[in-house]
Amino acid sequence: MFFGQDLQFFSLLGQAIDILLVAFVVYKLITVIRGTRAVQLVKGITVILLVWFLSSFFGLRTLQFIMSQLVTYGLLAIIIIFQPELRRALEQLGRGRLFQRAGDQEEEDALKTIEAIIKSVRYMAKRRIGALISIENETGMNDYIETGIPMNAKVTQELLINVFIPNTPLHDGAVIMRSNEISAAACYLPLSENPFISKELGTRHRAALGISEVTDCLTIAVSEETGGISVTKNGDLHRDLDEETLRRMLETQLLGESKSAPAPRWNWGGRKNG
Repeated sequence: MFFGQDLQFFSLLGQAIDILLVAFVVYKLITVIRGTRAVQLVKGITVILLVWFLSSFFGLRTLQFIMSQLVTYGLLAIIIIFQPELRRALEQLGRGRLFQRAGDQEEEDALKTIEAIIKSVRYMAKRRIGALISIENETGMNDYIETGIPMNAKVTQELLINVFIPNTPLHDGAVIMRSNEISAAACYLPLSENPFISKELGTRHRAALGISEVTDCLTIAVSEETGGISVTKNGDLHRDLDEETLRRMLETQLLGESKSAPAPRWNWGGRKNG
């Protein structure tokens, strides 16, 4: 009796594991094809399977025959037409990225964002192109995003540089980033009213300080006059930063304190993990 119950338990456990594994694989496949042409393919296959089921249920033999032929030869057509997407999925599977955790993907995206910011800031600093980049943290910045031009674009070095090129429509104002994306450009930020700010600082640095006084964002300012790189956070201004220090600040902001290298010169809370 107990032996039979044990067999039944292991059978149910095996079925549960089987269902969970299939669900996990399907979920990962959906994440791979999301944003590609394959999404439309999945919709088309769903329609064909639905028509095939209905034709079988209602006894529509001619329609059922046509749907059967589509399913039979459609698999070969799918492999030929969507070869790039299938190759990308197999490459990700070979690199182990298909089954990586969501947290690992978020960290990878954050590192790409940091690298794009570093390269763009380096380029603009060398050529003395003024720039103002705010990275949202816990405090929402919707009020300031609405003052600019919506972009909702992936952060890239080329896009950031192009935004701040002089005499272009978006160069005057700040870029506001959220979740590794550029939410808006040409945004207006509040100017700091601190009377102890150095007179040599212009409007761009006053705006960087002003937004840091009312939110917990991190703001990068590149000076047109000197090419110096400054960062503001929690009302503090850090001037003439080198690339390594800027990288550590960005890692603290986007990855959190635990994943960034220690830096004794500054100590402020980064984005909370999870």
